[in-house]
Amino acid sequence: MSTEPDGGIQLEYGVDDKPPLPKSILLGLQHVAVMIVPATAVAYVVAGGVGLDLTDTAYIVQMVLLFSGLATIVQAYTVGPVGARLPIVMGSSFTFVGASISIGADFGMAAVFGAILVTGFVVEGLIGWQFKRIRPFFPPLVTGLVVVIIGLYLVPVAMDYAAGGANADDFGALHHIGLAALVLATAVGLNMFTRGVTRLLSILVAIGVGYAAALAAGLVDFSAIGDAAWIALPSPTRFGFEFEPIAIVTFAFLFLVSAMETVGDMSGVTAAEGRNPTNEEFRGGLFTDGLLSSIGAVFAAFPITSFSQNVGIVNFTGVMSRHVVGIGGVFLALLGLSPKVGAAVTTIPSAVFGGAVLLMAGMVAASGFRLVVTNAALDRRNTVIVAVSLGLGLGIATTPDALAGLPAAAETFFGQPVIVTALSALLLNTFVPGEQSPLFDTHPADSESAGDSAIVDPSDD
Repeated sequence: MSTEPDGGIQLEYGVDDKPPLPKSILLGLQHVAVMIVPATAVAYVVAGGVGLDLTDTAYIVQMVLLFSGLATIVQAYTVGPVGARLPIVMGSSFTFVGASISIGADFGMAAVFGAILVTGFVVEGLIGWQFKRIRPFFPPLVTGLVVVIIGLYLVPVAMDYAAGGANADDFGALHHIGLAALVLATAVGLNMFTRGVTRLLSILVAIGVGYAAALAAGLVDFSAIGDAAWIALPSPTRFGFEFEPIAIVTFAFLFLVSAMETVGDMSGVTAAEGRNPTNEEFRGGLFTDGLLSSIGAVFAAFPITSFSQNVGIVNFTGVMSRHVVGIGGVFLALLGLSPKVGAAVTTIPSAVFGGAVLLMAGMVAASGFRLVVTNAALDRRNTVIVAVSLGLGLGIATTPDALAGLPAAAETFFGQPVIVTALSALLLNTFVPGEQSPLFDTHPADSESAGDSAIVDPSDD
């Protein structure tokens, strides 16, 4: 049943609703279709940068899919304190690509997976465990800005895909732009001008239309399918483990980024209900990030974190059901056990995927803006915080070479748009007096933030 909560959007299905099974399967496949290419692309990019052979590359791709699925299922249904019971789709993040390549090339993949094993649950587990204490430092103004920057810095990635892929010989060719435009126009048209199942599955239908057009134009390469095995089981400690201090420190920083992204993504999802996540939801979501990343490292999977594109799907379709996302997680896990099926999915041309992600990136940013505007008055104080945080984050995203003079560790840390935006917003919001500052008990009558509305945590008395 459609609902429209205060400050949220019209929901076709709430978080605990169960759409009919056929519809749930299609909606789950829609989530898989949007995230599977970038999730597996992380493995391909790192493997290529380190120089792994095709067999090892295919195995890492398989493990990324398997643990993305397992983590997604845990987020939807929980295992003890692990999991948020929210529609959070998990996958391998581009946040870790640069560090994985440089550390893998210098120290070997054993050092990469050793660092992930140590830092995954230690960093995010500690943040999740103590999140109730630190939560006052992350009001909607801060988390909303994190959601905004996540969406905005995905836009250039989406445009690269829409143009055929950053390393394509025919980058920007008319047929790539045409495919991306077809997917984008189809998704927007179905969402805005149709109702029912067609609207809910608008992104999946758009990807299907783009794929069919690519097939007709002879732009789909099926060679990877013939080379892939039907079934392959996980192989623990395939690459071994080494514990290099530099690698551990670097990945500790990056897992801090991952935690901030997850906090932002969770806030983006619950913004559809007009609220911020509860302490239990934050804690369970962060536990999933860290624990599944550490376990995945044993089997040679890269770190698993929340996927922002799928936050956009929730807000775009109004389907917030965690059961739909759980079904998507099952599909991902099954794909992780069948490299041949996974190879078939990855035949989707980059441009087709780019058209869908371009829309999703914009929706993620829009959900972040809604979170900020709904819960924080844009007075002088808050407007300055927004301006500084987004200005610095976008500056780093568009001109990363500006930090080339910093020490390597500092460049890695401050070269992340999410962490720059989050730290800027966190520091300014904390130390500038205002209603959302955890250090100042400012009375509304004495503050320009009088219009700010605090989010009520259902778990608090």
